[in-house]
Amino acid sequence: MLYRFENLPMGFLETSARELYRVLPGPSLIFLNGHHPEPIFVSLLLHGNEDVGLLAIQSVLKKFIQKNQSLPRALILFVGNVEAARFGARRLEAQQDYNRVWPGTEIETDSEEHLIMQEVWEQVKEIKLFLSLDLHNNTGINPHYACINKLDNEFLHLANLFSRIVVYFLKPAGVQSIAFAALCPSVTVECGRTGDERGVMHAAEFIDACLHLSELPKHPVAKHDIDLFHTVAIVKIPENISFGFGSVDADIRFDEDLDRLNFREISAGTVIAYTDPNKEVHLSVTDEAGLEVENDYFVVENSEIRFAQDMMPSMLTLDERVIRQDCLCYLMKRMNHCNISEQ
Repeated sequence: MLYRFENLPMGFLETSARELYRVLPGPSLIFLNGHHPEPIFVSLLLHGNEDVGLLAIQSVLKKFIQKNQSLPRALILFVGNVEAARFGARRLEAQQDYNRVWPGTEIETDSEEHLIMQEVWEQVKEIKLFLSLDLHNNTGINPHYACINKLDNEFLHLANLFSRIVVYFLKPAGVQSIAFAALCPSVTVECGRTGDERGVMHAAEFIDACLHLSELPKHPVAKHDIDLFHTVAIVKIPENISFGFGSVDADIRFDEDLDRLNFREISAGTVIAYTDPNKEVHLSVTDEAGLEVENDYFVVENSEIRFAQDMMPSMLTLDERVIRQDCLCYLMKRMNHCNISEQ
């Protein structure tokens, strides 16, 4: 069920993600007025263990309240997986991922989560939104970066306002930023690990900057201001394949510091994992078309899994539950800036 509030619920600004269920009965839309009526849509806690969005919006709103100032622009907050946040989990086992079932999802489902995201989108699609921001933490070592799903100058400027590192992706489908790209410039921002105060400060500064924008530039982002990457494949570990980190008894063994490879340009031939020599193992690698392309990116020989070509991974994590619930990592290639305006 989706809940709706026309004002901030009592206690919202002081409550942690784990305790938020005491304030909000479930997934909630909160409408806040501002000087400029075209609102910014902000989604937070789509993953219950990623509290940066909640902490950042609390910080921003407190400052305006303390100064007795109205918001420079209206806000619509969507607070997502309150139930999973109570347990510090990305999602509960019986739930669909809140950031995989938005309109456009490829998951065939009539789940409660999908119906809620559809209802959110239906409620706001007729509103003239200014921007959409989706705020996340991640579980591995990653820089702060922004993701877009449309190679448009306004989208690029919005992303660049958060970070010079920008990732363009079309898969996975069913994410919030893709659904909202049809309505307004939208971005997903990755703010480092949960608990990192620098990520909260960065996210709060970004939200505040967006609230004070009157418009986004329509001219191209300067080449020297952006590092643009394209996600070309998603890597998962099949359910029948066991895995672990370090000296463990498993079909696939990764190094204990695997996430050090995130956002590093890795040369072809680099070993990413070791395999059980007595078992035939493989990774599941799908491209933007949903095709299985493992052999394009990895080679398995002499009980080692190696990169088959130069590649840059992102979102590598040591969290085994997150890997099972989502993926091992994404694979990216650097984009040529001069081709942006042509796409």
